[in-house]
Amino acid sequence: MKLRTVRRKSFETMECPIARSLERVGEWWSILILRDALSGITRFDAFEASLKIAPNMLTRRLNALVEDGLLERRLYNERPHRYQYVLTARGRDFLPVLLALAAFGNRQFAPEGEKVQIVDLETGRIVDPVFVDRASGDVLAGSQFALVPGPAATPVPRERAARHQSAEAAV
Repeated sequence: MKLRTVRRKSFETMECPIARSLERVGEWWSILILRDALSGITRFDAFEASLKIAPNMLTRRLNALVEDGLLERRLYNERPHRYQYVLTARGRDFLPVLLALAAFGNRQFAPEGEKVQIVDLETGRIVDPVFVDRASGDVLAGSQFALVPGPAATPVPRERAARHQSAEAAV
């Protein structure tokens, strides 16, 4: 019996920024590698020890994160060649997503209590992050906010949004 490899669909060409982001960071090892990188880990052996991940899988995930511009590979030892993996500006931009996942996980999936807390490093105060509009400072929560097609959207997402709005109006 021949085993088939299941190829997942690529989200790279989809218009949705959520889908495009998932193309780069939607695999759980990638998110955990970014978590560790944001906490200061830079070396292969440290990622491997922290994550208990197989070396071949770690190599693939690190290469993908480098290729997608979230990490940069820097040589730190000539003989033998050893590299560290340093966050790029794009990788550092993932921090609010990671904090949101941690807060969501604490609220929804930690019946035994918080295993991780988010702390203000200057004050030591435990914080609960919220999503805030950069221009107005308004907190974005509840059902008063929605994803709608932007200026660069093609007819497909515009039609999907129109169908959704007409379905809601019918209710």
